[in-house]
Amino acid sequence: MATDTEARAAPDPASIPDLLATAILVIDERSAVAWLNQAAAALLATSPAAARGRPLAALIADAAELEALLARSRASHEPLALREVPFAAAARADARYRVDVTLTPLGAALQGSVLVEIADTTQPSRMNRDSALLVQQGGSRVMARQLAHEIKNPLGGLRGAAQLLERELPTEELKQYTRVIIGEADRLCALVDGLLGPARPVRRESANVHELIDRVYRLARAEAPAGVAIERDYDPGLPLLVLDRDLLVQAMLNLARNAVQALGATGRLTLRSRALTNATIGTERHRVVASLQFEDNGPGVPPELGETIFYPLVTARAGGTGLGLAVAQDIATRHGGIIEFDSRPGRTVFSLLLPMENGHDQAA
Repeated sequence: MATDTEARAAPDPASIPDLLATAILVIDERSAVAWLNQAAAALLATSPAAARGRPLAALIADAAELEALLARSRASHEPLALREVPFAAAARADARYRVDVTLTPLGAALQGSVLVEIADTTQPSRMNRDSALLVQQGGSRVMARQLAHEIKNPLGGLRGAAQLLERELPTEELKQYTRVIIGEADRLCALVDGLLGPARPVRRESANVHELIDRVYRLARAEAPAGVAIERDYDPGLPLLVLDRDLLVQAMLNLARNAVQALGATGRLTLRSRALTNATIGTERHRVVASLQFEDNGPGVPPELGETIFYPLVTARAGGTGLGLAVAQDIATRHGGIIEFDSRPGRTVFSLLLPMENGHDQAA
């Protein structure tokens, strides 16, 4: 038999749903919110009182897919589920999540109401994606070194033969052709060196990252077409970081140039800094991480490139080398960080994540 103390300590059954981490909502036959727990209110960036009675479309950005699933669940009287779907609250459309959604019809007695469970899977998805990116980066390094070795040897022989031939040619007109060969061989050698990324070790020192972003801002603005607006949005509380100034500028400039080139003649690029607490890079958790974001309103990354975009020589742009993102990712991983991206038409964000703890060079 329970004691008086145990009885007093027992939670009110009505409050139990608010103790759950899973967001739970009851949606009525009009697709309006009839009830929700605290986790659902937090996910929707609102309060339970403000959400009740409001249409689902007013609370969730791009709710069409979920509403179609609700209609199917009501019609079939069967539970339905979606896995790993994008989700954003209308009140905070910039904060996007990956969620699992389960819908369970509550029967005719409740007039077509549906119980909706939303489990936030953003963090596990991010960890899996980061781990895949780090594995991909390691593979890229190996592939680049092998490719560089196979290309540079015959290029050296080609250049040397062209130089010897130039000495034997009798006229300047003929020598122009050998100079073209030598010039193209040099250009290919430079391209191969780009495949390898920065060869020197990381030289770390304390730096104000906003000064480095300002440098990238000035360079990108000078190169961008007149119709491209470049804006800055800084977190003033971001502390000094210990990093290699020149390498980080190169990585950020590659990201900014990619965004400007994706925009074409018109558009907007925002350079943003934020501090993220309790964030993960790969499988390692960090107390504080600097997030340096490059957001553009261009057409987005083609879906077919989503899994390979950080590989060398992968590009969607005619005339592009496909080295900018590969080099930037290499620099990020050598600082113990990573570059992630989230893209859809009208909003693409590349985020350079750097741990604020002092680290060491991650690659020779």
